[in-house]
Amino acid sequence: MAIEGTVTPGFERVREVFEENFASRGEVGAACAAVVDNELVVDLWGGQADPKAGRAWEKDTIVNVFSTTKGMASMAILHAASHGLFSFDDPVAKHWPEFAAGGK
Repeated sequence: MAIEGTVTPGFERVREVFEENFASRGEVGAACAAVVDNELVVDLWGGQADPKAGRAWEKDTIVNVFSTTKGMASMAILHAASHGLFSFDDPVAKHWPEFAAGGK
């Protein structure tokens, strides 16, 4: 399986684990990128985007991300709460009055 892309020195283990996903864990196609201090330190891709058609995974292959924003949303909520913008004990309708419609 050809893995393409780059890793900055010090991040070689990321490439090793990425390759292991194909060799040992049945990965078909994937990409991985990481940014540290505004520097792209990992930019990897490999495998197949469409195994039935034999289409390779490219640097710019588009994929569904589904639930990836849940973690970021949770962090934003925790940050807002830690700055006193709301309390976890507040009723939802306090911040979203329309939510109270229908006796909720």
